[in-house]
Amino acid sequence: MDDGASLPPLRDVINQYGLRAEKSLGQNFLLDLNLTGRIARCPGSLEGETVLEIGPGPGGLTRAILTLGAARLIAIEKDTRCLAPLQDVSDAFTGRLTVINGDALDVNESELLGAEKAHIIANLPYNVATPLLIKWLKNREQFKSMTLMFQKEVGDRITAVPRTKAYGRLSILCQWLCEVSPQFDISPRAFTPPPKVTSTVVKLVPREVPAFPADLKTLEKVVATAFGQRRKMLRASLKSLGGPTEDYLIAAGIKPTQRAEELTVEEFCRLAELYRKGQ
Repeated sequence: MDDGASLPPLRDVINQYGLRAEKSLGQNFLLDLNLTGRIARCPGSLEGETVLEIGPGPGGLTRAILTLGAARLIAIEKDTRCLAPLQDVSDAFTGRLTVINGDALDVNESELLGAEKAHIIANLPYNVATPLLIKWLKNREQFKSMTLMFQKEVGDRITAVPRTKAYGRLSILCQWLCEVSPQFDISPRAFTPPPKVTSTVVKLVPREVPAFPADLKTLEKVVATAFGQRRKMLRASLKSLGGPTEDYLIAAGIKPTQRAEELTVEEFCRLAELYRKGQ
């Protein structure tokens, strides 16, 4: 039967295959089927869809994605110990699951997916979550949506608004390129072993075109420079970029005495365009 009903409970799988979570791999296994199902439903209907999952571990979220009707699920797993239990999941779901043993940071999604557009759904290892997100943002045309679990501090940075402590480079890049919506928090007690921090699920839907006109490299440079000295006024923090700093700020409708955390995404984009044209 193609519904995973024959699969044993996840705790039994962990015991059977000796899957002690490895700190070096950032592993914290989520075994609560209610939570894995809730995460898998965040993108909307998965019927007939292609999904990419990173770090499936013993396959809890994997089962939920397949149960909800994904036609094709590609799971990238670095830990060779998890390959056998994931093969059991693949067998139970009649081959709809393809497991690739490798590092997600090295995967070329365009080669993997071809012309297909996929949803990403993943309980990301904390130690590589941000680099993976940046990588996917730069290849966002491959994805319909990204439902990702982060430690709450990172999730807060992604969804933060101006004039808040969490607002920064990640907030601007994510909100410029995607529609971002926080979903829900998950207690450490839901994981095996429990992490020291609360986790949060964030959904990002790539925009067909960025929210405002800007060049990615220039925007990244301007934002990084501004937030590199976030307590300084912009007329001082941006001086290292060269050019008539105060003139650019005034032309963008920004007071030179403002600080980085006060600017909206749109204001940063206007400023980046002035720097690009002035180079």
